[in-house]
Amino acid sequence: MKTAILTDSTAYITKEIREKYKIHMIPLSVNFGMETYQEEVEITAEQFFAKVREKQELPTTSQPPVGMFVELFEKLAEEYDAVISIHLSSGVSGTYNGAATAANMVDNIKVYPFDSEVSCMVQGFYALEASEMALAGKTPEEILTRLEEMKQSMRAYFMVDDLTNLQRGGRLSGAQALIGSLLQVKPILHFEDKVIVPFEKIRTRKKALNRMYELFNEDAEKNIPIRAVAIHANQPDEVEKMKQELEMKYPNVECLISYFGPVTGTHLGEGAIGLGWYRK
Repeated sequence: MKTAILTDSTAYITKEIREKYKIHMIPLSVNFGMETYQEEVEITAEQFFAKVREKQELPTTSQPPVGMFVELFEKLAEEYDAVISIHLSSGVSGTYNGAATAANMVDNIKVYPFDSEVSCMVQGFYALEASEMALAGKTPEEILTRLEEMKQSMRAYFMVDDLTNLQRGGRLSGAQALIGSLLQVKPILHFEDKVIVPFEKIRTRKKALNRMYELFNEDAEKNIPIRAVAIHANQPDEVEKMKQELEMKYPNVECLISYFGPVTGTHLGEGAIGLGWYRK
């Protein structure tokens, strides 16, 4: 059985890596008024943040239409017997449900929707591992078993400069955002039960970053092989420094660099920093 691996654009896996690992991608979109752009296809992260600054308005986001999934699944059926469709958390987007709906509308390929329960390159880790296994000839069942195993050690924390975007987009309650703004809090956020919730409230950016390091150290100090990712919203120098520090301190850690693209950047805002990892 030949298995395709599909993920959505919010995994922010570069085109080069997608091509290398034969990972297929379906894009989400950002909407500035009547203008709609498919992220990773029609607009880059850099272009997005520049556009937000220029327009002084927060765009909206939209998931892929079910018809786009159906069309893609039918195209994949020409070459594959099955597809594992890996998506951002169903608690913050309807993308996973769209894939599940489309799965019941195609007959010539078996579709396995997978809810990563996270987003960004932490979601991308599932796609990368699934792809490596698919290319090695593993069955969909074997791949899904490994993905569920990865969930047990997967961690992701992120810090935002401003809670306003999360509140406007409905990802954080107005009360939580108001209190955070009044206290000038830089909260560390994470996914819990598929939704974004505050993990800890911290007063300064530096302390928030140090706290994320502490959380990472709890796992890294066990000397187990770890694959990590430092994620940024237009802060490339900061995450490059994070990567170097983590790999220098821990020989058991492989750290990638990724970014918050247009869709996640809409909700987190410029300046956000994230750190995610799992046991290899």
